[in-house]
This record gives sequence, structure tokens and C-alpha cells, in this order.
Amino acid sequence: MTLTPSSFRQARPGDIAVSGQRLYFPDGDTVRCALGRSGIVRDKREGDGSTPVGRWKLRRLVYRPDREAEPLTGLPVAAIEADDGWCDDPADPNYNRPVKRPYPTGHETMWRTDGLYDIVVILGHNDDPPVPGAGSAIFLHCARPDYGPTEGCVALAHADLRRLIAQCGPNTYLAVEDNQAE
Repeated sequence: MTLTPSSFRQARPGDIAVSGQRLYFPDGDTVRCALGRSGIVRDKREGDGSTPVGRWKLRRLVYRPDREAEPLTGLPVAAIEADDGWCDDPADPNYNRPVKRPYPTGHETMWRTDGLYDIVVILGHNDDPPVPGAGSAIFLHCARPDYGPTEGCVALAHADLRRLIAQCGPNTYLAVEDNQAE
């Protein structure tokens, strides 16, 4: 049997699905992916290093214009600026929102030197509205060469991410499956 995203509980036809360390394109093609260092969980908490179970809309794409040509995609696109950050402090009113650096509370730097955020897809996890402490900065981004774990994001090889985003549009979702027995 060939697995496609519709073979999973969270995914619907046309979705991108993640199960284990595999990402399933809507057409059934699969690629390796990296996940959070603590695995996949149903109850995501800030700083736990886990990838949350669920179905998340692909909100928009940001990229490093000094390293990448504007990616081909049907998603809204913006260039990352050197002072861009993402608030990860649950006590801050901008929690799980983009911010400009320097920023007085906890935040991620979006303009990274390691290439992991050269292309980033912002996922609709805990954003409508953000619930303090329920996880922030859950993205789809470039993987380390060794597919080392993320802090909770889903990460793909650069070429795989470029191929995937070319198939994405405003109604695309990423479904992360729970691999634990029910």
C-alpha cells in the first residue's frame, strides 16, 4: 500500500503530512525530515523541544534575500530583514508574533548565520490567538546537514523544501501525526 497524506488521521486530501521522520507530499512522494528533540506530542509547551500534533495552515513564507532568490510558491512571501525576530516569551503581549530586534524579552533571531532559516514557512500553530506557554515559533524550515533535531519545528533538506513550497498555496496545511498508539 502506498501512503499518501489522506492515509493519516490528521491529514486531509491535499495536505502535507508528517509521520515519524518522513514528510509526505500530497502526491505521495516522501522525504526525510527532522523534528523536535523531544519527539511529537499532543500537549505542546513552550521550550519543551517537541513538535506538536495537529493540522496547521501554512501562513506565509519568509526568506533570506542575501542568500536566496525569491522562492517560487503560492504562499505570501516576504524577505527576512537583519533585525527580524520572533517572540517566545509567554509573558510578553507579542508572544508567538514577529518582533524587531533588539527586543527586550525572549525571542528567536530570524536572520541566522547557520542557514536553517534561509527559507521559513510560518505555520498556523498557536496563533489565532496565541495562548501563552502553548508553544511558539513552530516553523517549516531548512534542516541541518545531519538532520539533527529542531526545537519543535519540521525541517527539510533545502532542495526538498524548495520543491515542496513550489506546490503550496493559501489553502495548504501541514498535518503532524501522533505516532503513539491510541
